[in-house]
Amino acid sequence: MLSIRKIGVVGRTYRNLARYRQILAILFKYGFGDLIDLLKIEQYIEVGLQLISKNRRDVSEKLSRAKRIRMAIEELGPTYIKLGQILSSRPDFIPDDFRRELSKLQDRVPPFSFSDVIKIVETEIGGSLEARFDFFDEQPFASASIGQVHRAGLPDGEVVAVKVQRPGIKRIIEVDLEIMLHLATLMERNIKEIALYKPVKIVEEFARTLEREIDYKIEATSMERFARDFLDDPTVYIPKVFRDTTTERVLTMELVDGIKVSEIEKLEAAGLDRKKITASGADFYLKQVFNYGFFHADPHPGNIFVLPDNVICLLDFGMTGSVDRQTREEFVDLIDSVIHQHESRATQVLLKLTYWDDEPDIRMLEKDVADFMGQHLYKPLKDIEIGKLLNRLLELSSRHRLMIPPDLFLMMKTLTVIEGVALMLDPDFDMIAKSEPFIKRVKLAKFYPDRIAGDLIKLGSEMLQFVQQFPKDMLEITRLIRQQKLSFKTENKGLEAMLATHDQISNRLSFSVIIAALIIGSALIVISEIPPLFYGISLIGIILFSAAAIMAIWLLIAILRKGRL
Repeated sequence: MLSIRKIGVVGRTYRNLARYRQILAILFKYGFGDLIDLLKIEQYIEVGLQLISKNRRDVSEKLSRAKRIRMAIEELGPTYIKLGQILSSRPDFIPDDFRRELSKLQDRVPPFSFSDVIKIVETEIGGSLEARFDFFDEQPFASASIGQVHRAGLPDGEVVAVKVQRPGIKRIIEVDLEIMLHLATLMERNIKEIALYKPVKIVEEFARTLEREIDYKIEATSMERFARDFLDDPTVYIPKVFRDTTTERVLTMELVDGIKVSEIEKLEAAGLDRKKITASGADFYLKQVFNYGFFHADPHPGNIFVLPDNVICLLDFGMTGSVDRQTREEFVDLIDSVIHQHESRATQVLLKLTYWDDEPDIRMLEKDVADFMGQHLYKPLKDIEIGKLLNRLLELSSRHRLMIPPDLFLMMKTLTVIEGVALMLDPDFDMIAKSEPFIKRVKLAKFYPDRIAGDLIKLGSEMLQFVQQFPKDMLEITRLIRQQKLSFKTENKGLEAMLATHDQISNRLSFSVIIAALIIGSALIVISEIPPLFYGISLIGIILFSAAAIMAIWLLIAILRKGRL
């Protein structure tokens, strides 16, 4: 479990101090001093941090803002690189130019020392490395930001891959997430344009993703679940997990010798059938999404291997997603209504699947959905790429400030990536045609007798629970009212504006009465020739007449400013 605390004052958490200074220095270096000013960060940081020179700027200021952000993220390290990689596929969170630039981020991390590997493995699994493994290669064959993978052998002769977590990575991630959350809070509070993208929500979602990814026991459980789900499928193979040598920081699994799905020439040289691989791979993922609602959420070509007889093998189960039955059914309704160009129905389903802070303009949303269909569904279904369709839908949702739930987004992203891999293997592949049987099954499942019976039983149970609970709730509310622990507050929206208008009317009437009284009084004084006189006219009368004139002009200007006489 990650230990992430909200930061009020950075100086109170000294574990953040050096890292905060480093982050600010990198932001200044890439020309984001204006962002620091907008965040009003001086009140949160110590004097030592304020001494970072605002003149530390690089020639990179001549580059686009998106490119400078990408370069800064690369220098900030693994946690920020992972965040950038996730954001690069979220058109509902960030603008297109930034998304395209962030998609170039690469996780280039050198391996850590073998002495650290020995220390971590022996601490985690108990006993010496020699006692638990027949051999353990010093050089890793894969290295990433969170861990690296070594080839090893178990005493029974099984050759395995051992994934070892980087030393101190959990602490590094915790510090980075605390600072990230603090900066996101300041952005949401002080920068209106960025606040629209809900940076705090992005960081919180990212923290949940990382929390699952750095616990190798969760990954092991996911692998075992996939193995059970596809136990009877001869086209799929999931590597075996060795629980005796698997912990939160060490994962031991079967070493699979296959060909990466992206290595087309090697596939053909091995006599493997690309069309069969494409068909079985698409089936594999569509079953995950539509049959089980639990899916591998990082299906880039480096994680998909092909074994003899065109068998698909998945690796790296650190990122998975799950969607419940109702969400799957609503997603199918959305795709079906979009493909058949029912804009009103598509709009309603889209609203069911998303959430928002401000109520969207339904008529404008429906119009944009209709325009979207007209622009993208003018060609035959076999020529439509479902990935592009989903990306355009995400962009449309973003324009209307509709937010996609994280796991639903992961599902959409997974389908998009899988279609891309499939088209790489077989340019004639039709994802919509392949998805059609799965979509039909999900739609028909709602009308199966056992499903209807189950829904009726659930509804009846909920109604019975409501009937039983309602009197108790009413008695509890009555008791709280009697004890004066519960009060009701009514609010009349729009009443303040009406009262202000009434005040304005009464003020103008009062002002007019005063002006009229001054004019009448002045006239009487002038007629009575009350001294002192000026050229035979009462000076007091002249002053009062002048005051009435000034007040009348003032009132007239106020009325004209409102645009209504």
